[in-house]
Amino acid sequence: LQKLIHLLQATDDPLIQEQALVTLSNSAAFSVNQDIIRTLDGLSVIGGVLSDCTPKVKEKALNALNNLSMNVKNQKEIQVYITQVCVTVESAPLNSDLQLAGLRLLTNMSVTSDYHHKMVNSIPCFLRLLSEGAERTQIQVLKVLVNLSANPAMAKHLLRAQV
Repeated sequence: LQKLIHLLQATDDPLIQEQALVTLSNSAAFSVNQDIIRTLDGLSVIGGVLSDCTPKVKEKALNALNNLSMNVKNQKEIQVYITQVCVTVESAPLNSDLQLAGLRLLTNMSVTSDYHHKMVNSIPCFLRLLSEGAERTQIQVLKVLVNLSANPAMAKHLLRAQV
């Protein structure tokens, strides 16, 4: 895992980055690896890749963070990327794999109300995606909206959103 994280930091080659991220994402399916990746500062390395301009690399980074977000300690570190993920979801092509990867991460990060406030500005986007998106996009957006709606503090934001 340490070598993969260092490789991800050291290369600008999108194909190598994708493969390293896929392997880290698969490794994150095991809870012990989630802790190890966090301890090795892998969350910030993977999060740093979110600013990459290659959509496939961003998508793989979002998938890796999604798998890593199953851990509460990891969520505390991943939450700093929520605003950036929301921007990615808004700017990604409609129904793209990149958009869906971002929505999946937001779904996991919205299971508890700890980070809902970071998604408030994206509620109009979520509602637009619910209206315009394909079925799989709509399902993923609904998961985020259901999580947000479970928080009474979000009710006014959800009800006041421009549709």
